[in-house]
Formats: sequence, structure tokens, C-alpha cells
Amino acid sequence: METRRIGSLNVSVVGLGCNNFGWRIDPEATAAVVDAALEAGVNFFDTADVYGKGQSEEFLGRALRRRRDEVLIATKFGLEMDKRRRGAKPDYIHQAIEASLRRLATDRIDLYQLHQPDQETPIADTLGALEELVRAGKVREIGCSNFSVKQLREAAKAGGGAVHFASVQNEFSLFHREPERDILPECARTSLAFIPYFPLANGLLTGKYRKGIKSPEGSRAQEKWGPKVFTKKNLIVVEALIEFAQSRNHTILELAFAWLLSHEPLASVIAGASKPDQVRSNVAAIGWRLTDNELAEIDQITSGTY
Repeated sequence: METRRIGSLNVSVVGLGCNNFGWRIDPEATAAVVDAALEAGVNFFDTADVYGKGQSEEFLGRALRRRRDEVLIATKFGLEMDKRRRGAKPDYIHQAIEASLRRLATDRIDLYQLHQPDQETPIADTLGALEELVRAGKVREIGCSNFSVKQLREAAKAGGGAVHFASVQNEFSLFHREPERDILPECARTSLAFIPYFPLANGLLTGKYRKGIKSPEGSRAQEKWGPKVFTKKNLIVVEALIEFAQSRNHTILELAFAWLLSHEPLASVIAGASKPDQVRSNVAAIGWRLTDNELAEIDQITSGTY
């Protein structure tokens, strides 16, 4: 398994997004997914305190308890757990980290990420609290999510070089390419690692959803946001991407991973999984290196979708 850097961390280029834990799957199914990831060489597990209302961290902690030193755990804070538990004020950060450490059954978090900017709290105050956690040995690296270039620069200036984000996690996929315009160049310029969320565009890039084929009940396409994602236009593009990949003896899933990993600031593709086979498929998808001509052809196919 190839690794890339997030600050001092060497993370596997395929990570595991843990948002399904505690929401879609129970502790036993979580353990099976985690076991499959470890067997396949995945060492990077990304979760958040709000996933499954805390159960994602709890289930992940149970599954990794005896193998904690073999892995790197990333979690997030800042989204609303309830009316009192939210945001990025220093007092709350100290409360949130203790709750996450307890649920994860660990004494440190390898990458602790602010889930979204907190407009009510000066970023310097947030960074000061995070620096305290690093100095206390409770956190190894800090990151952010859903930040704009302007907000990244404000954080870099506020940190003053003493403490800084090692990564930014924003939405990025073949169907959501906004980071190419500004965030990725900023990451390259400042040596900031980029982590994409929704790398498979909510399932569009798995190959399970096809034009003219009714999606099964209970699938992602049937959820309330499904009609906005699984549009006729998007499914036509999916068919073209499938044809492109198959003409080169690959799957659309392999194409999705290869395209993401062609962007140098990208550290790890943290695709979610609810079954062991999905993890194994994700790991098997990383062997394709796209040429410049192939990347140009992909741009033509996806033009107008982002």
C-alpha cells in the first residue's frame, strides 16, 4: 500500500471513511469492515464525533482496541452534537477531545480536525486550544474541513507559525471539482495535505447506479437527496465514464480513485464502506495511473457537471 504524508503522519492512499458506523451498520458489521481494511493494508481511519451521534467513534474504538498502534485515527469536532456541544471555542474543544478519546478508547488522536469554520470564534483562539492539545500529547496533527482559501490563509496568519493545520478535508470527486480551482493550488503552494470527502459522489461512481435501471429500495438513490444527485444528466455522464474505463479494462470505481490520486496534494481517498467486499474493492482500485491524454479525455466527458 502506497502512503502519503499528512504532516508527520504516513497515511495509506486508501483510507476508510467511518460515517456508516453507528448509522448504517452495527458494532459487529463495523468490526468486519475494519478487519477487512486492516487486512488490505489500510492504516487511516477517518470519523467524526457527530457520525452516528457518537457511535461511529465508539464502534471504531472497539474494533481497533487491540491494534491501536497499527493505525492512524482521524476524527472531527465542531458540528452540533446538541445545543451546548458545538463550535470551536477553546473550552468546548477541551470538552470535545475528552469525549472523543473516551469513545475511541485511546489516549491520543492522530489527526484532529475542525469540521467546519466557526464564525463566532476567532480562529486564533481555536488554534491556541488545539496547540495545547498537541503539547499535551493528546493530538499529533491538526486539520480542518470545509474551509475556503481565504479561511485557510486567515488560519495560517493567525497561527503565526507556532501551530498550523496539516490538512484540509473538502468535497471532491469527478462530479464536484471546485477544489481544482483554488483549494488544490493553495495546498500545493503551502504543502497542505488534501483529503476528499464524498470521493465516489454519493455512490454515483461505484457503478451500481445506471441509466434506465431502477435503483433498489433503501439505496442511496432513494434517500431524500437522491434526486439531486442521481439526475438523468449525471447518469448519462456515468455511462460515458463506464465506457471509458471498460475500454481500458478498468471499472468506473478504479477510474474514480485513479483520477483523485492524480492530484498531488491529495493524501488519502477515504471512501466509506458498509461491507468488507466494498473495502477490498476500494483498495484494489488504486493500481491505475492515468496519462495526460486520459485525463484530458475525462475532462471532456465530465465537462458541465461541475
